[in-house]
Amino acid sequence: MLFSMRFKNILFILLGSAIFSFGLVHFNMQNNLAEGGFTGITLLLYSFFHINPAYSNLLLNIPLFFIGWKLLGRVSFYYTLIGTFSVSLFLWIFQRWQFHIPLHDDLFLAALFAGVFIGVGLGITFRYGGTTGGVDIIARLLHKYRQISMGKTMFIFDACVILASLLTYIDYREAMYTLVAVFTGARVIDFMQDGAYAARGAMIISNQNEEIAAEINKRMERGVTILKGYGSYTKQPRDVLYCVVGKNEIVRLKNMIHAVDPHAFVSVTVVHDVFGEGFTLDENKQPIQ
Repeated sequence: MLFSMRFKNILFILLGSAIFSFGLVHFNMQNNLAEGGFTGITLLLYSFFHINPAYSNLLLNIPLFFIGWKLLGRVSFYYTLIGTFSVSLFLWIFQRWQFHIPLHDDLFLAALFAGVFIGVGLGITFRYGGTTGGVDIIARLLHKYRQISMGKTMFIFDACVILASLLTYIDYREAMYTLVAVFTGARVIDFMQDGAYAARGAMIISNQNEEIAAEINKRMERGVTILKGYGSYTKQPRDVLYCVVGKNEIVRLKNMIHAVDPHAFVSVTVVHDVFGEGFTLDENKQPIQ
């Protein structure tokens, strides 16, 4: 199982690297859009010295591997190596055999597609334990030794790279669309990290907990956990029901609770990712294919 899971991770890291590289070549480079982080530096080097980003990506990251390998841990270090080298490989492939997508007259659309492809690619890579090196390693080092937040480091680095791009090879219009691409990419990465399958968690307080739990078990085939609570006002112990359902099931759950106890107190929250029986495992505790 461990070998198969690692093989699966490597496969998805390769897929994420391919999507990332495709977006960078076909939307950023073809439309003269910059980028943040080390990727933005590779585009700067490409603009000034015509150094292929496939090569500069490796040149910039190799020194960081020797600095950060202890910090990353053995498995994460190997995944980072795979992610970085595969990005360079796919950048080389897509530059050699690329599609021409004429979007220079519609930079807004180019920026959106750049953000989506880069966000999806990096999101998949991060979700399966890999990184593409670069600022991520620097941010982790500064966080560990200087207590500087990773978010602040990455924001400052991205801002400096985009500003340098604006002062050199892109105009203000392209810089503004670059910001659109970076913002879109960041939101897509968050979506991929939080989980594409967003469920709903419900906490239920009622005088008819047993009936409600029985209805959920029977009619929705969802598990219910009974938590022990204590009423601050009543000073009495209370049972609290907690269950997780699919987001398409929440209306049915509310109607079911209301039918049993119209006065029940129900709190519904967004659950970004779910693991376990009924979601990732079947009733026999086997992975759902």
